[in-house]
Parts: sequence; C-alpha cells; structure tokens
Amino acid sequence: MEIPFRIAVGLLTAVATAVALHFRLKAAAGGEKVSRKDEGLLLAIAVRTAGAALWLATFAWLVRPEWMRSTSFPLPDGVRWIGPGLGACGMAAMWWTLASLGKNLTDTVATRANATLVTHGPYRWVRHPFYVAAALLMLSVTLTAANWLIGLCGLAVIGLLAARTPIEERMLLARFGADYRNYMATTGRFVPRLRGPVRGGSLRSR
Repeated sequence: MEIPFRIAVGLLTAVATAVALHFRLKAAAGGEKVSRKDEGLLLAIAVRTAGAALWLATFAWLVRPEWMRSTSFPLPDGVRWIGPGLGACGMAAMWWTLASLGKNLTDTVATRANATLVTHGPYRWVRHPFYVAAALLMLSVTLTAANWLIGLCGLAVIGLLAARTPIEERMLLARFGADYRNYMATTGRFVPRLRGPVRGGSLRSR
C-alpha cells in the first residue's frame, strides 16, 4: 500500500523545506545582498534547474503517482522503510549544520561581509556537512518512493553541488587564508578523516 510511503515522503519534504527556509530567512534578516556572480552563470543555472526538477518529480509522485508509475522500480517494503530512517538522520544533520552556520548561511559560494570561520558542530568532522545531509535526504526519498527519476534528479543535484565545492573553497581560502588551509588539511571534504576532528574556532561553508 502506497499511502504510508507517500505520507512519509510528504512529511520529509515539508519538514526539510521548513527547516531550510527558517534558517535562510534568519541569515538574510540583516538585508545584506550576496553576489552570485562568482558561482558562474552556467553552474548556477544547472544547480537550480536540477533542484527544480527534483522538487517537481517528488511533487508529481506525491499528488499524481500514476504519472510516475513508469519511473518506479521494485523494492521490498522493508527496504523502502529504511528511507524514512535515513531521512530522520539527514534532517537532524541538516538542522545541526544550519544552526552551526547561523548568519553565515548563503545559497551560493560567496561569503557574507561579517562571515566567521565555523569549525564547530558537524564542521569539526567534515567541511561540507550540508551536502552530506542533503544526500541522505535525497537517498531517503528515492528509497521511500522507489522511483528512479527522483533518484536521478537527486544524483544530479548532489553531483553539481560537489562540482561547485572547489569554487566555494577557493572563495573561503581567499577570505580566511591560512586558517582555512589548515582546516582543509585536517578535515575531510565530505567524509571524516581518520586523524580526528578539528577543534575550536568558528568557518563558513555549506
């Protein structure tokens, strides 16, 4: 029966949207305009197009599942119910990440005028925990919906965000210099390094 899975995906989508919107509005409350030109026009368009496709595919699966029947794939219910568990982990990671970033949060590679170097919270372990949280959420929805089109759109989003991280890190190096270089040397980009977490401090990154 699909209704419980649709409820689970609907809740995950609604909560993720609410959490992201809450923290983005708080970060933007100061009224500072953040430039998007450093991201590059083509990459900016690609990321946002893939994101829109992901939301549209998910919304279509929720409200008109018959439209998405041809893109479904067979999964045992027990495997599909792993999805909401992963989603809960991804949601917790997203909240922790955005709360740690605070007013440093932007939706592009540029840093704010009063940005600080955040190395606490999940940033003690990886340099881009938001992308890890987003990947968990997208995997969660893909498994719960058992839909390869949703998974393909999610993979495109994560791939493009991963491709954008070198640009973001060049901006952070230009802003924070040796402090960020040292942070990079001790902290993995997406996976923790075995030498242990960085300690102290406060860096801005998604």
